[in-house]
Amino acid sequence: MKLYMGYAAGVGKTYKMLEEAQTLKAQGMDIAIGYFEPHGRKDTIEKTEGLEMIPRSKIRYRDLIFEEMDTDAILARHPQICLVDEFAHTNVPGSPRVKRWEDVEILQSAGIDVCTTMNIQHLESLNDQIWQIAGIRVRETVPDWVAQKADEIVVIDLSPRSLIHRLQRGVIYDQEKIEPALKNFFRESSLAALRELALREMAREIEQRDVQNESRLTVEDGESRRSRHKILIL
Repeated sequence: MKLYMGYAAGVGKTYKMLEEAQTLKAQGMDIAIGYFEPHGRKDTIEKTEGLEMIPRSKIRYRDLIFEEMDTDAILARHPQICLVDEFAHTNVPGSPRVKRWEDVEILQSAGIDVCTTMNIQHLESLNDQIWQIAGIRVRETVPDWVAQKADEIVVIDLSPRSLIHRLQRGVIYDQEKIEPALKNFFRESSLAALRELALREMAREIEQRDVQNESRLTVEDGESRRSRHKILIL
């Protein structure tokens, strides 16, 4: 499993995952998108062009129809690599499994490599710290042991000021959501604290991983669209 980690929405996790998927496809790898959440982001949506997208399953709940990742359809298709956006997502009641990370484990157990995305605030052990930093209680969490099973973690880093500029340009959310976001989660002080937390957690992860392990952790610049890989050494 390759995990693209960020500290907030809009840093470029999904964009980077899709960008690398396009490169792998050009090299002859069999890749399919198991789940993609566009959020109306034009640049990110364009990165899906030419990539196979496996249709979602439709689940009825309280007289409404919801779409979830169709794990059975992915297993039947059995690509070499499957892209799964929003690792921490909670599936709608009535789904075969409660959490998307449980679906990912099913794919992995079948021999399918998975690339997935999540933000640092979804790590279960950080729930109280996120509450103190941002004043928000994150409901969708991933157990730390699940994230630690990733063979490679790619931290998508972006300065808080650059992220705020991206938000103000309408790249992250629709226009009506920009001002509420700036007054709440996207305060520069909160973003700076979240960014520091993400880098600190990744440094701790490096220390905990056995030097014999083949797993890797890299940091990539979310401000540049170029592929820049650096080993994080703190």
